[in-house]
Amino acid sequence: MHSPRRRRPEFDAARVYEYPQHLRASLDDLPAAPGVYIFHGETKDLPLYIGKSVHIRNRVLSHLRNEEEARMLRQTRRISHIRTAGEIGALLLEASLIKQQQPIFNQKLRRSRQLFSWTLKNAQESNGADSTNITKPELVYSRDVNFATHPGLYGLYTSRHAALEALRNLADQHKLCYGALGLEKLIPNKPCFRSMLQHCAGVCCGRETPQDHQARLLSSLAAMEVSCWPYPGAIGLVERFNDEYQMHIIQHWCYLGSVGDPKQAKTLASQAAGFDADGYKILCKPILSGTAEIVPLW
Repeated sequence: MHSPRRRRPEFDAARVYEYPQHLRASLDDLPAAPGVYIFHGETKDLPLYIGKSVHIRNRVLSHLRNEEEARMLRQTRRISHIRTAGEIGALLLEASLIKQQQPIFNQKLRRSRQLFSWTLKNAQESNGADSTNITKPELVYSRDVNFATHPGLYGLYTSRHAALEALRNLADQHKLCYGALGLEKLIPNKPCFRSMLQHCAGVCCGRETPQDHQARLLSSLAAMEVSCWPYPGAIGLVERFNDEYQMHIIQHWCYLGSVGDPKQAKTLASQAAGFDADGYKILCKPILSGTAEIVPLW
């Protein structure tokens, strides 16, 4: 039997975990409070990793005990932190700093990308003397449409491929017709291939009415609808931790910064803001559920 080739010694050494004793001094001032923590390497300007937690000290300690992060820990020279007054502030600040500084060990949130979403476009299908008004999914781009204010958008995707794959998965779950959705071309007067496999309810061959197919499409898209920004202008979202007060300035689901004094809010609120997908994911639930403390700034 052929014996496997031995690993290169330097590769094996790189996998050995040793507790990072050189970072003990960085632990002294880490608080048991929410905020963002930053692992710094040799280069002072760019961090290695940025994270967030409601308990900074415990979260950083968990990193130091994680053997899978040995490579990052060996490169780390110090750990700093930025306090926030709550979890929402920590999430917003983490996403903002990662986009600005591009840490090499952060895999997500690293770049602001072009976004894609589905909307429904009016179309008309003719069947002999009859015609039926229907709507079909159409892909739209954030460079062309303001996702914060445009109604009737469904899903947020970072690529055309991801958007198409999501629509196919939706069709598979609800027996929607690929042809009727514009995902494939239909041969006139013939059912689609998925219909013959009972994966399509048969709008393509008359087993289902266009109205029924349309109703099922609308129902399946409802859970994916992107909520429009619900305010006429910027707002302040307030968080408190013990005696600390912090107001996060938000406009069009975009985080503009935080202040400790409400008198400073107007300056940030006057900045232009475009739709931010990460901000939307963080803020949608607390804002729309009414659980967050909101201060209008317009």
